[in-house]
Amino acid sequence: MLHVIPLGGLGEIGLNAMVLACRGELLLIDAGLMFPSAGMPGVDIIVPDFTHLKRNAAQFKGVVLTHGHEDHIGALPYLLDELPVPVYGTRFTLALARNRLEELGVEADLREIEPRSPFKVGTAFTVEATRVTHTVPDAVGYIVRTPEGTIIHTGDFKLDPDPIDGLKTDLERWGEAGEEGVLCLLSDSTNSELVDETGSERVVQTTFERLFQETKGRIVVAQFSSNLHRVRHILSLCERTGRLVALQGRSMVRNVELAREMGYLQVPDSLFVHIDSVPKLAPHRVVVLTTGAQGEPRAGLTQLAHGDGPVRLEPGDLVIVSARPIPGNERSVGALLDQLHWRGARIVYAQVEPGVHVSGHASRPQQRRVLDIVKPRHFVPVHGEVRHLHRHLTTARESGMAPEGLLLAHDGDVVTFEEGRGRFSGSVPSGRILRERSGSGVVTPETLVERNRLAETGMVAAVVVLRRDTQALVAGPQLSGQGLSPDEQGVLPRIALEAKAYFEELNPQLRGDDALAREELVRAVKRAFKQHTTRRTLVVPLVVRV
Repeated sequence: MLHVIPLGGLGEIGLNAMVLACRGELLLIDAGLMFPSAGMPGVDIIVPDFTHLKRNAAQFKGVVLTHGHEDHIGALPYLLDELPVPVYGTRFTLALARNRLEELGVEADLREIEPRSPFKVGTAFTVEATRVTHTVPDAVGYIVRTPEGTIIHTGDFKLDPDPIDGLKTDLERWGEAGEEGVLCLLSDSTNSELVDETGSERVVQTTFERLFQETKGRIVVAQFSSNLHRVRHILSLCERTGRLVALQGRSMVRNVELAREMGYLQVPDSLFVHIDSVPKLAPHRVVVLTTGAQGEPRAGLTQLAHGDGPVRLEPGDLVIVSARPIPGNERSVGALLDQLHWRGARIVYAQVEPGVHVSGHASRPQQRRVLDIVKPRHFVPVHGEVRHLHRHLTTARESGMAPEGLLLAHDGDVVTFEEGRGRFSGSVPSGRILRERSGSGVVTPETLVERNRLAETGMVAAVVVLRRDTQALVAGPQLSGQGLSPDEQGVLPRIALEAKAYFEELNPQLRGDDALAREELVRAVKRAFKQHTTRRTLVVPLVVRV
């Protein structure tokens, strides 16, 4: 019996974590995070709920990683801190994972693997990595052989006929596995709604060459720092055109340094200048390669848009935003583009110049090609929001797969395979754990509700001073508001007087109990506040005894 159990990634973009369970052993494919929406104040990251793995810790044999993006490796430190199992991945993927683990002080058993070289995880799983084309070096999918049958997990992939590094998605190996018989295919659904072929990275290379030739001023390129194939041809283009490169953004600096150390980027030190040196250089001599293409508030491109930092955008400069907004980021990216336009530079992005970005994910025709090559008995679409999973399932139906082989799973579902047949057989705990980036801080749902309430209503601190012996009111209530409108601030003295009158009428015995005194103080202030403003604000009471 084999169980396929998604803990994340089936119903959202990010949070990718897929458990395979067979003969009392568990294998996890990826441990990714996702980033919070605007309505999550104080939340830095979101990680999967790993309760199922914790409850079965003795059976948990290891993690295999498809590639080094945060939505596939970002939750590793929080998992391994409690469940220290071996982690398998390709060379560059492990290097990125190691950086993240070292930042948080988590030790790990990292084991390097090579494509087409099978290895054992536990006794139930024989795992073989297969090369795929994506936006980061060393990306792979997996062929996992179990006593119940073979699973193929594509990871994030696309079918690029001419990739920058020359390494194509290994369709041949998937096809060979398909001829042997594949019990279930788990395939990337991110671009299932797109009907056109996903473009080759060479399209971006050609577009950048034209834009560089047209531009006489400074050039700024904003992109994902992990898209090192694109970084590679930008650096090559700068070498050929005589431009120096300034890196902006912590992750951009870190990833480029790491790729150079490992030989993925072979460029001379003389190509780079510090970001502080940019204003001193002639505009036609420099390119700023920065983070922030998703409108992140503290990223490099946002600093440029706001006029912060050493570099100031000017007319004649060109800003290339070489990415499309991740679903949910459209508003912040739009606001950033507006701000950049006010700076007077020329702004180029995918909606006005499609060639500045191509996706790293297979679109519908490429997804269909994989289905036709693998010929799986069952299909579970993965990595996408619900509409992406539905559309990918429709593609599988159109490819001729039998209806009983199409399984639309969501986070927490248990898909069981027995004697060659798949079925749903229950669920396990799943969900989203809201965290601070550093340390062990977990933001509970109750905390998040309270923070949002603070954002909506503001807060009033109320202080009273009571005599310890007689419980008489010595001073107060003194009210101090935060997050209030000017009108609300203006009525605080009147509210204080009304609350004082109410509080003085209380039985001294009530005032003698600290808990009851605080409760009545809150009630008095809230009642008066609502009468004057029609709103309910948060009241924080303090009772001082003298």
